[in-house]
Amino acid sequence: MSKQTVLGRVTQLAKANINALLDQAEDPQKMLDQLIRDYSDNIAEAEEAVAATIGNLRLMEQDHQEDVEAGKEWGGKALAASRKADELRSGGQTAEADRFDNLAKVALGRQLQSEKEARTAEPTIAAQTEVVSKLRAGLDRMKAKLGELRAKRDELVARAESAQAQNRMMDAVKSVDVLDPTSELNRFEDKVRREEARAMGKQELAASSLDAQFEQLDALGDSAEIEARLAALKG
Repeated sequence: MSKQTVLGRVTQLAKANINALLDQAEDPQKMLDQLIRDYSDNIAEAEEAVAATIGNLRLMEQDHQEDVEAGKEWGGKALAASRKADELRSGGQTAEADRFDNLAKVALGRQLQSEKEARTAEPTIAAQTEVVSKLRAGLDRMKAKLGELRAKRDELVARAESAQAQNRMMDAVKSVDVLDPTSELNRFEDKVRREEARAMGKQELAASSLDAQFEQLDALGDSAEIEARLAALKG
């Protein structure tokens, strides 16, 4: 994946409007699950690409540092060769002095080449550093968005479970007589009261029958007394 592709995808995903996506979804929970999978896959892919970009930047930085150090080293060699040439020339060894001057020129040429390579790499390194900074910021936004997606999904699942529980409760309530939940008890109480009234009626009826029998018994006793007294008078 190229740097431009990674940067574009990071920017697009980081700017995604989750609420707008949910409004368009027929099944928000399934869409969130899919978005979480897509985000996770894209984050993993982007992380690999960013890591490769950072690796390339570090290599360029190392090459640049080597060019800078090589320039300094060749400059030191040129200085040493030039001083040796001056020493030999002062001693009358002109040919040998010329050889060291030539070595100094070669070293200076190498120094110049190293410095040019270092300068040429600097704009590219600066641009790559900016790209890496943007990619890292984009990844941070993507990870924050992933956290938001997961939180949204958890919230949605919790709300769905709560709604289902409420629906189950309401269905159970509907099976009960919500207008008069004690109607069955009232009907049973009426039945008991009727049975009690019937028993009371039987008791009253039985009591009145017993009183009549005792009254008859008393009447028989009086008749016997009268007959006994009459017999006494006749005797």
